[in-house]
Amino acid sequence: MNADDVRLGYTRRMLLCPVRACRLPLIRDGRRVACERKHSFDIARSGYINLLQPQDRRSKNPGDSAEAVAARRRLQDLGATRPLLEAIAALLDVGKGDVVLDAGCGDGFYLGSLVEPCGCEGHGIDISVPAIQAAARRYPRCEWIVANADRFVPYADRAFSAVMSITARQNVGEFRRVLRANGRLLVAVPAPDDLIELRGTGRDRTARTIADFGSDFELAAQTRATATVSLDDAAVRDVLLAIYRPLRPRVSAASRVTFSLDLLLFRPRGGAAKGSPF
Repeated sequence: MNADDVRLGYTRRMLLCPVRACRLPLIRDGRRVACERKHSFDIARSGYINLLQPQDRRSKNPGDSAEAVAARRRLQDLGATRPLLEAIAALLDVGKGDVVLDAGCGDGFYLGSLVEPCGCEGHGIDISVPAIQAAARRYPRCEWIVANADRFVPYADRAFSAVMSITARQNVGEFRRVLRANGRLLVAVPAPDDLIELRGTGRDRTARTIADFGSDFELAAQTRATATVSLDDAAVRDVLLAIYRPLRPRVSAASRVTFSLDLLLFRPRGGAAKGSPF
């Protein structure tokens, strides 16, 4: 088994064929992965795998555009979202033995930044090809997959000790399926004061999110992470471009902008069976 096999996570045979009614394990074969039924998918030069099926997209180029990905990357490089990352890292508390999934990972900032210092195993999924391309180039230690996690998370049952969903859509049933019984799930939703200078006070999403996950998960911890930073006009334009649905600002410019997330840590209901690590 070579280093690429270990880096891409194939030692665990975790990745599943996305073809409907197949779902067999995908095995590395040179520069592609394939299942026993001969469904095969190429591995891009930068290392990511595109498993997105035609029926799983609503447009020709779903998800974040290349321009939005670049804008978000510039904001991250300024350090604007570093306090949010630190809060997520403290609450999720991953270590070397963890296997982490980021569903709706975007350009990989949160997952890649967690994996690098602690050495855990990281896997990211997003529907945007430009986002996954950016993630694969900057964070080569992780496995990056283009797929629609709203419909199917292409990994085996109980593959992960931790799952993250950072301001992304949530697939409660799939998160529960791929998460180990003793694992943890971190969900981040925009807080009411997120980007308040640009769009005014938003709605509180926490109660609805807790209710949506309530049948399969119980809330273990809750906190709010906030950073208010000074940005020039160009950076403010990047904020407006970077979010999923670009905003028209309620003011022409802002010198200070608030980034704020409500962080919810869940545990699967029922927990692990006695004597079982999963």
